[in-house]
Amino acid sequence: MATHTMIAHSSSSALAASSPLKETLPLFTTRSLTFPRKSSFSRFRLRFFVEKLSQLDSSNGCASLQDSGEHLTEEHDTKEESSTLSITVVGASGDLAKKKIFPALFALFYEGCLPQDFSVFGYARTKLTHEELRVMISRTLTCRIDQRENCVDKMDQFLKRCFYHSGQYNSEDDFAELNTKLKEKEEGKLSNRLYYLSIPPNIFVDVVRCASLRASSVNGWTRVIVEKPFGRDSESSGELTRCLKQYLTEEQIFRIDHYLGKELVENLSVLRFSNLVFEPLWSRNYIRNVQLIFSEDFGTEGRGGYFDQYGIIRDIMQNHLLQILALFAMETPVSLDAEDIRSEKVKVLRSMKPLLLQDMIVGQYKGHSKGGKAYPGYTNDPTVPKNSLTPTFAAAAMFINNARWDGVPFLMKAGKALHTRGAEIRVQFRHVPGNLYKKNFATDLDKATNELVIRVQPDEGIYLRINNKVPGLGMRLDRSDLNLLYRSRYPREIPDAYERLLLDAIEGERRLFIRSDELDAAWDLFTPALKELEQKKIVPELYPYGSRGPVGAHYLASKYNVRWGDLEDA
Repeated sequence: MATHTMIAHSSSSALAASSPLKETLPLFTTRSLTFPRKSSFSRFRLRFFVEKLSQLDSSNGCASLQDSGEHLTEEHDTKEESSTLSITVVGASGDLAKKKIFPALFALFYEGCLPQDFSVFGYARTKLTHEELRVMISRTLTCRIDQRENCVDKMDQFLKRCFYHSGQYNSEDDFAELNTKLKEKEEGKLSNRLYYLSIPPNIFVDVVRCASLRASSVNGWTRVIVEKPFGRDSESSGELTRCLKQYLTEEQIFRIDHYLGKELVENLSVLRFSNLVFEPLWSRNYIRNVQLIFSEDFGTEGRGGYFDQYGIIRDIMQNHLLQILALFAMETPVSLDAEDIRSEKVKVLRSMKPLLLQDMIVGQYKGHSKGGKAYPGYTNDPTVPKNSLTPTFAAAAMFINNARWDGVPFLMKAGKALHTRGAEIRVQFRHVPGNLYKKNFATDLDKATNELVIRVQPDEGIYLRINNKVPGLGMRLDRSDLNLLYRSRYPREIPDAYERLLLDAIEGERRLFIRSDELDAAWDLFTPALKELEQKKIVPELYPYGSRGPVGAHYLASKYNVRWGDLEDA
């Protein structure tokens, strides 16, 4: 039956052969629904683009599926009417589900990006009725999208599609009851099912086992979105992957990193590969360093219990920043196909040197008073152990051992309770050889170099720093910004990262999701340093709440003749 499963999955993504429901399935049950995916367009988007080009929504490239039925061929119309989508949010009563997942699903519904026939189920241990779930969800839904229709009416329509089932995460019987409710909504149609695991990682496998055996689709696809963290190190991550693959194939697992869904991260490859001015410069010959900077202007503030188990390195650097680095540094993929892009990212990660303790520093914020207000330190948080050595700040220098990037330092910096909130990529170019205007910059040659800044959040934008003459009779030079500020150039609302990633998962687009070998390579880079930090009980350098972080970060940068670019923007 294992062979049967893999063959059938190529067209229907059915669950692994361990499911007793699969014994009755004919081979290639849903062959007629297969659509080739050799580009970033989904089957829905591409079909609609061809047949209703004049009505495409320019705000996010998503074609309305709910109003297009009359324009489809009879064959497509039949397929759409005979299938249904069931989205189950496991951990529906948690903060992530309430603040991000349900609002993202509503935004997709509002934009017409969900299929005509869909339902949303919340699943958690909390006892709730359907109506109580709807009231809970309604508190976080917003009408932030352009008012093409009455948003309140759309909210009511969406909430009527939302249902709730209470159950234990390790109970096959409870998932069997969920399966019965899903079937009632599916009404005998071809059913596609998406599970979003908004739960702690220690119960991932229990939920996947129960959903696989008792609540998977028998005639359509079943996919599972797994929220980070994906383990704590190489061993735990590998064990989690092995356990998940007892019940799911790799094609069914969508490991989500919401940073990959952010607009400026998506635009990174477009900026590089579709602009001749950048691609020839994208190498060690012209770039002297790359900085990936993440900062938050708040601490844990009573929610340190989770954070203390992982720390800033696991929470931000090993996934968010490393994923951005791989996208930035990868070679040109042979196509926009998800596997081609992900394979290039894996090559980058495998070319990198594992992180060494001497190439990183860690810090932890302490209490601080400013403007008559007292800000608590990390260990003042009642949910954090008083003797905790968990880093709330880290900076690291990493290197890629290949022909394009040999010798170029990639510096990462991430921290909580800093002076500002932001995430950005800074590309500092080399000095101009034999610079004619060296004297005009005095001795600070750094002012004579160009810098490309990609601001991921907030105030999304791209700007290039160039040297320019200040108007006047003298020869005085200045650095000016060629600035693309998104809110000025594109006044429409930028979709939330979860909207893009949920839509991609529904459509089977894996380009922005993490493959298992990619995850393994990422953990291999960080695990040795993480273990050494914990075994040697390295004490983090303290820095005041609201400051720029520990002084050690500046010494680390100067070790590689680098100056942090964000210092000039303060």
